[in-house]
Amino acid sequence: MPAIAQKRKIPTKSTSSGNRPSRVVKPKPRKAKSSSTKAWGGRFTEGTHRLVEQFTASLPFDQRLYAHDIQGSIAHCKTLLKAKVLTNSECTRIIRGLERIRLDIRRGQHAFREEDEDIHMSIERRLTKLIGSLGGKLHTGRSRNDQVALDLRLYLRDSLITVKQGVISLQKAFLAQGRKHLNIIIPGYTHLQRAQPVLLAHHWLAYVEMLERDKGRIQDAYTRVNVMPLGSGALAGTNYPLDRSYTAKLLKFPTITTNSLDAVSDRDFVVEVLNTLAILMMHLSRLSEELVLWSSQEFQFLDLPDAFCTGSSMMPQKKNPDVAELIRGKTGRVYGSLVSVLTMLKGLPLSYNRDLQEDKEPLFDGLDTVTASLTLCAELISRLKVRQKVMAQASSSGMLLATELADYLVKKGIPFREAHSIVGKLVRDCLDENKDLSTVTVADLKSYSSQFRADVRNVLTPDGAINRKKQVGGTARKQVESRLRQVENQLLKSG
Repeated sequence: MPAIAQKRKIPTKSTSSGNRPSRVVKPKPRKAKSSSTKAWGGRFTEGTHRLVEQFTASLPFDQRLYAHDIQGSIAHCKTLLKAKVLTNSECTRIIRGLERIRLDIRRGQHAFREEDEDIHMSIERRLTKLIGSLGGKLHTGRSRNDQVALDLRLYLRDSLITVKQGVISLQKAFLAQGRKHLNIIIPGYTHLQRAQPVLLAHHWLAYVEMLERDKGRIQDAYTRVNVMPLGSGALAGTNYPLDRSYTAKLLKFPTITTNSLDAVSDRDFVVEVLNTLAILMMHLSRLSEELVLWSSQEFQFLDLPDAFCTGSSMMPQKKNPDVAELIRGKTGRVYGSLVSVLTMLKGLPLSYNRDLQEDKEPLFDGLDTVTASLTLCAELISRLKVRQKVMAQASSSGMLLATELADYLVKKGIPFREAHSIVGKLVRDCLDENKDLSTVTVADLKSYSSQFRADVRNVLTPDGAINRKKQVGGTARKQVESRLRQVENQLLKSG
């Protein structure tokens, strides 16, 4: 079978969260159906080819929109009533039918058929079967173009709230670890080389800051998602007196789109969401890389919980950080989703084009990947075991306090560049003699500069180095404690 003819199977279960369709009627091989079986078939003299039907169907992945499609259809039905397109009785019958379909799908009692093409037509087919030809009135003043734009926005509003809650849960995990490890000092790194001592809590708070920016981007994206496009029709609007502001109020949208051409073809909000997810995954990937490094035998800073690791089928001693590695690897998957949608959009003329169907799979995959990764990260961070003795040894040896010596000389009146050179020579000699900086005596130091005094011993301790970083954002205990309290208050407000 040619590549384009490979059948995309309708899944029996969705990978997304929540109640999802579970029963599928698998279509049997058949001849091309009469054009009259399609909602748009009146213009055609030939039925859709079986391979085309398989290739163009979006139902295998857009069925997860069912609840939002029905939510939008109920609001549209009430708007048609307000416009006197429907009677009270007709509106009631349609809404009851839609509510029955929603319940059937939730229970797995709705048969999805490949010939339905998408979730919109699947629901409409079932509605017409339940209430007769009245079901065909629901699509008055509406196109699948503005319908799917609405469904996506409704879906993303809920999804972004879920992602934001996942971010908050991870921040809470870091907050708990920060409070637990407030007195632990670790080497801070630049270029993956030991640089200066910092509090472990300060290190965890760095990820809290990253996630706080992610929350800001989620909120920004939510604002542009939260615009109501229904009533734009296929591209030019509608001939019926539909009160779009009324529809928006029913669906709790604060505003409506103001250009029908843009409304049906706009997927900027999808790009923005995927960009937000990509940056968030980049942060999780950086965290994952550190978890891999810090749990290695070379670092031994952390012990990852066994439940989040796997072993080797060949080497009995292995404990592999697979969860962290997979999150790091799945980051490229989310990047790919962003690039996929950007590439799909870049050459599209106004207004709607079928290419836009290709926005959903990368969007859904990106959301699923990020949601799962956040959940795993929060649980993993909350169960980390810190090897305090290893960290203490690493932060008290080597040349981590060299900058403290240079700053000591600056306070004695020596220009920083000169002080830097003096301490640099001292470090070089220590390395040549295989000596640790902590073992250098005051007499030794005076041979490099007469400005060294007995009080220099006070700066050659990790605790002293930590507590001198008193400015806002520094690693001094008081500053870190203050920031932990601020974060806790912020998280209490955000829920």
